[in-house]
Amino acid sequence: MHKKRDRKILSHVARNWALLFLICLLILFSILGKNFFGLRNFSNIVLAATTLLLLATGETFVIISGGIDLSIGFVMGFVCVVSAVVMRDLHAAGLPQVISITTGCSVGILLGLIPGLINGILIAKLRVPPFIATLGMWGIANGLAWRFSEGFPIAFLPPRVRDIGMAYIAYFSPKTGLSFFSRPVLTERADIWNLMKIIPIPVLVIAILLVIFAFVLAKTKFGQHTYAIGGSVDAAERAGINVSRHLIKTYTISAFFASCAGALLVFKINMGVHTQYTSSYELFAIAAVVIGGASLMGGKGNIWGTIIGVLLIGTLNNGLMLMGLPIFYRYIAVGCILIVAVLIDQFFPELVYKE
Repeated sequence: MHKKRDRKILSHVARNWALLFLICLLILFSILGKNFFGLRNFSNIVLAATTLLLLATGETFVIISGGIDLSIGFVMGFVCVVSAVVMRDLHAAGLPQVISITTGCSVGILLGLIPGLINGILIAKLRVPPFIATLGMWGIANGLAWRFSEGFPIAFLPPRVRDIGMAYIAYFSPKTGLSFFSRPVLTERADIWNLMKIIPIPVLVIAILLVIFAFVLAKTKFGQHTYAIGGSVDAAERAGINVSRHLIKTYTISAFFASCAGALLVFKINMGVHTQYTSSYELFAIAAVVIGGASLMGGKGNIWGTIIGVLLIGTLNNGLMLMGLPIFYRYIAVGCILIVAVLIDQFFPELVYKE
């Protein structure tokens, strides 16, 4: 009886260790980090994690299917540069800001789907290993972004880009009260500092995307096929699943999320940046997916676990920064946590697995 209860407790801890560790980090940094525990800082953590969250969501589909996508960081940078160039040139030509911004995002996202489509074809049709195919696309996307940007940031974008990137759903000021979508006009420094910003608009858009794709992965035939392929390609083929077509769709989904992240990055920093700025994002995205409970062997994982992994990395980064520690500690800490996640999956697979 006691052994059964102990095993149940161990199973619960193994399945939810990332969430428990996140809670421990929140408590630790609330004690040690100056100004960590507060709505303003938590909002900053979520907003800073949006780019990584998009990349990790697309990577979740790929890893569950038994693959890996190393190109997403540079695909994001490529889309960021292309979108910014189109916005800048159309705005300079005198087109309305709405048209310039909408066209820039649309062109960038559509072009960003091409690397994912090519990755899928190389892997599914030509049997190129995912590591090699996506690593090759990693270099191609990097080179194209460098060509479009010529190594310099793309500036002089429509002014509305900055406004959208800094917009929130609601604002609360002790002086003016609650207002939606429109920031109250405040002149006093104390009033500006006390202004509470509630839910950035980009976060709302990302939340909608996450809910949709979490449903697709957990409740639809497409999601079931993704898990089946990750569990065993041979078994999936015997079950009548068109594995090649499904993998092409999976890598295209990964590229779609990377493209959305690239378009979002334009609004966040109000410029297009060369992909060297985004070169480590794919590694953190993979780490977040694995920390969230996915297995690099395929067949395990879910979107909600990935969200926990992203928030854990974001909280760790924010807490270490507020404690005044150099940023290299972030890489060391994430690396250690990633190794722990892999060890848990390796030695306790029957405890970790949960669908």
